[in-house]
Amino acid sequence: MGDAYCSDCKKIAVVVFDNSSGDTVCSECGLVLESHSIDETSEWRTFANESADYDPVRVGAPTNPLLADAALSTVISKPNGVTSDFRTTSRGYYPDRSLILAFKTIADMSDRLGLVATIKNRANEIYKKVEDQKSSRGKNQDALLAACLYIACRQEDKPRTVKEICSVAIGVSKKKIGLAMKDIVKQLELEKGQSVEMGTIHAGDFMDSFLQRRFCSNLGMTKLTVKAAQEAVQKSEEFDIRRCPTSIAAAVIYIVTQLSDKKKTLKDVSLATGDIAEGTIRNSYKDLYPHLAKIIPTWYAQEKDLKNLHSP
Repeated sequence: MGDAYCSDCKKIAVVVFDNSSGDTVCSECGLVLESHSIDETSEWRTFANESADYDPVRVGAPTNPLLADAALSTVISKPNGVTSDFRTTSRGYYPDRSLILAFKTIADMSDRLGLVATIKNRANEIYKKVEDQKSSRGKNQDALLAACLYIACRQEDKPRTVKEICSVAIGVSKKKIGLAMKDIVKQLELEKGQSVEMGTIHAGDFMDSFLQRRFCSNLGMTKLTVKAAQEAVQKSEEFDIRRCPTSIAAAVIYIVTQLSDKKKTLKDVSLATGDIAEGTIRNSYKDLYPHLAKIIPTWYAQEKDLKNLHSP
């Protein structure tokens, strides 16, 4: 039951959905507001002899175009409703179990990083191409999957650092992921006959993950400080600062915190990122320093405030 506007009653009235006919009927006057509606909810089995914890949904798992489409089977149920011992294959074969396990591993890493489904699906596609070429044999599987996820993030314009990918890939070093990434790119280039588009990394690409998941929580930054850092990073891209995007992002965070009431040291910022050394942040700060008047938003800090910053 719900509320809807009835053209006969000329008011919002309670409506009732008739599951048998698919009609939506006004409870006030009986007018059929909508007829032959399709019920898109799950269809359930109602066998009385099934156990209470048995999942009665008739539909199976969602199809995956990357898995073998010939994986069809016939399920014969026991009298008590249990089906596990009576599963026989009518034709075809089951999908490659190793492929399913690989997709599950990619999904687990994606969930831990908070990545969207499009990135996970892109990583699955990349791994499937590598697997089809039989180029994954004899190589570190975990590093290969982590590299697929890293490339997918780059191609979807949501890059993550190798350090972040490494944090969710159990027992895999940054070096192994880097080597696996080179192998994958090489294989994909051989398949396409052209270079693989990896997407350009900008410092601003890392701001959301750095600020929200690291700096905001670890450094106690306010919303205004976060907003100032985001704008400053975007402005920094207008200048030819030849530094790693993550280093620029970290240096900007250091600068805006120096202009706030809660000042942070280079050591604090370095520990918050986990993979950017103090010396690297200091050198990036030197490169940004001549452009601070154009980088830092005027609503956040005035020229006199910038002069109070220590010179690098």
